[in-house]
Amino acid sequence: MITIKTPEEIEILSEGGKILASILDDVSSKVGAGISTKELDTRAYNLIKKAGGNPSFLGYKSRDSKTAYPASLCVSINNEIVHGIPSEDRILKEGDIVSLDFGMEYKKLFTDMSITVGVGEISQKASNLIDITKKSLSGGIKSLRGGVFPEDYGFVVQSIVEKAGFSIIKELVGHGVGYAVHEDPDIPNYGKKGKGFEFKEGMVVALEPMACIGNSDIVLADDGWTWKTKDGSLSAHFEHTVAIEKDGCRILTRQ
Repeated sequence: MITIKTPEEIEILSEGGKILASILDDVSSKVGAGISTKELDTRAYNLIKKAGGNPSFLGYKSRDSKTAYPASLCVSINNEIVHGIPSEDRILKEGDIVSLDFGMEYKKLFTDMSITVGVGEISQKASNLIDITKKSLSGGIKSLRGGVFPEDYGFVVQSIVEKAGFSIIKELVGHGVGYAVHEDPDIPNYGKKGKGFEFKEGMVVALEPMACIGNSDIVLADDGWTWKTKDGSLSAHFEHTVAIEKDGCRILTRQ
C-alpha cells in the first residue's frame, strides 16, 4: 500500500533528514586509510542518539533476511554494493571507495540517505563512477513531480549511467519510506518512460541509484546481508529521501 504523508509529517521528515545529512557529512569526513568500519559505525550511532534520533537499520529484519542487521551504518567497500556490515577487522586503505548508508527514526518518522566517498587518492575510473552515480540521482530527482511515472525516473538514471559507460544495478531498487524503514512502492533505477503507477503529491520515497564499472550481475555474501558485484568490479551508491510535490520534489535529506 502506497501512503501519502501530511504536510506536517513532511516537515518532521525534513527536520530529521537535515539531521541525518549532517551526521553522514560528519562520518564521511572521518573516512581515511587506517580507520575501521566499526569506528565509523560507532560514531554514527553516538551522533544520532545525541541528536534525539534512533538508527533505523540497527536490529532491522526484512521479510527475506534470516538475521537482524547488527549495526547502525551500512559500510560497503569497493565491489560491495549495499548493506556491508561494519567490523573492527575491516580497515580502510588508500584507494578504496566506500558507500555509507544510514537510516534514521526521528519523532516516529523515517528517512534514509547514502553517499559514496574515496579513501585518499583513488583511480580516475573510480572517481568517474562516483561522479556519474551522484549525477544520475540528481538527474532523476529533477525529473520527478506529481503525475510522472517511476520508470520515467528510472529511464533518466539509467541513461546517465549507461551513457558514461557504466552499468546500472537492476536487482536492487529504491523504495517508499516515512512510516517505516521500507514501504511500498519499489522504485527501479531503470525502465521505459510512461510505465508504472503515477507519483502523487505527498508520497515520500528513498531514491538510490547503484552503478558499477563492470557487469551488473550481483551476488549475496555469506553474511546474508552484503550485496556485491558478481565480477568483483567497483560499485557506487547515492541516496536521498524526497517528498513528491505538484511541480517537482523536495529533497528532505539535505543540510
